[in-house]
Amino acid sequence: MPLTPHPLARRRSAATALLASAVSVCLLAASAPAEPLGIGDRLFPHLGNPGYDVLAYDLALSYAGRNDRPLEAVTTIDARVTARLDRINLDFAHGTVHSVEVDGRPAAFTGAGEDLVITPEDTLDAGDSARITVRHTSDPVPGDREGGWVRTADGLALANQADAAHLVFPCNDHPSDKAMFTFRITAPEGHTAVANGLPAGVDRTRAATTWTYRTRHPMATELAQVSIGRSTVVHRTGPHGLPLRDVVPTEHRAQAEPWLARTPAQIAWMEEKAGHYPFATYGLLLADASTGFALETQTLSLFERELFTDPALPEWYVESIMVHELAHQWFGNSVAPRTWSDLWLNEAHATWYEALYAEERGGRSLEARMRAAYEASDAWRAAGGPPASPKPPEPGRKIGIFRPNVYAGGALVLYALRQEIGRTAFERLEREWVTRHRDGTASTSDFVRLASDVAGRDLSGFLHPWLHGTTTPPMPGHPEWKAANRDARPSLRPVPSPHLPVRRADAERE
Repeated sequence: MPLTPHPLARRRSAATALLASAVSVCLLAASAPAEPLGIGDRLFPHLGNPGYDVLAYDLALSYAGRNDRPLEAVTTIDARVTARLDRINLDFAHGTVHSVEVDGRPAAFTGAGEDLVITPEDTLDAGDSARITVRHTSDPVPGDREGGWVRTADGLALANQADAAHLVFPCNDHPSDKAMFTFRITAPEGHTAVANGLPAGVDRTRAATTWTYRTRHPMATELAQVSIGRSTVVHRTGPHGLPLRDVVPTEHRAQAEPWLARTPAQIAWMEEKAGHYPFATYGLLLADASTGFALETQTLSLFERELFTDPALPEWYVESIMVHELAHQWFGNSVAPRTWSDLWLNEAHATWYEALYAEERGGRSLEARMRAAYEASDAWRAAGGPPASPKPPEPGRKIGIFRPNVYAGGALVLYALRQEIGRTAFERLEREWVTRHRDGTASTSDFVRLASDVAGRDLSGFLHPWLHGTTTPPMPGHPEWKAANRDARPSLRPVPSPHLPVRRADAERE
């Protein structure tokens, strides 16, 4: 994800917020105490939940016109049960639960950590299907920098990476469990609501409008996007008749238009590198807010409005950030990481195409950028771990995993691989990767395996030290490149890199 979000840490007071009333607590079966679960992700061990696979989410949100007030919401989850369950754990915080039903019957519920723990009337067996309906609030928290809802000048938007979707709606909040989404968003007259996917209907009354959107491809919860505000939706057509829509604060439409008009050509450029665009639509959401990041929310990438209205930023820099988020639609969205340790597969590729675009269209040397990354790489590894074995985030800083070692450090791995197997094989690998794993998830070992297949030889010995070693291996073709002292204070990034906070001075110096 380009221009990644800033700290989206999860609140620990969630258990009380989940309880609608003391009666709800009493309903919970009194056998064993409810406890938060997880799927054992190395970086986020309590994220996600075992025992079921979500097939679809239906999220209905009602916005009352104030972005400092809770939204009333109904989340319906269709799931396939994969193990015998007498309780169902969902990730959820920052909201009050009013009621829960499982297959149309009232179910007991309580909070445990950041989980909503549900006890259905009947035990669920492996192979069963289950429909879970949760009526709740979805709470934008004043001054909260943890993620989830982002307040804009005229409404709200979402930034759920890495583990913040459950601050908005009950879910299985891990990228390994992708699902289809339907959004039904009701807002007062004068507001416009847009979400991931394609429009599926508009229902207008005298005082409010409900917009419905549906995805045509499965999506990870961290990539969900809902925009509510006094916005204009600008439509245009991309390659092969691809419908494009941008969401722009109405007063800034004219100023943003020259940038937005570049998207079709950028998509065509990415298709030359990675193959056909993987979704049914694309567009940019310009949030009138100071976020410090951009985010590749699926089919509707989130950007700060100021990125497109600040005259100090060079054209090549703005466009390379646009391409970074666009590249994520292939790398990170269509092909999602199996675990959060596989994050480098997202960020390395988005940084790679960002840098390649800057070279081809902006005259910024890719080799010079990679050499700068090589010099800093040992210090990055010491500070954040190797690209495919990143250190866990510090307590309270969940987006601390978005470090330079997985951005420029990961792109350096791709450069080394291209040097080792040659440009032709590397480009074939890139296209095969997104084709083979489209709409799915994939791991680092999957990438190493496919790279070996494409190269016609086992590359595990070559790639392992690049991906998991504590020091940076020699660069093929550049024996003169040297890494700086690994104890040196690492630069945040040697050149601008989207997922990290935008620093205007960086772009100006470049």
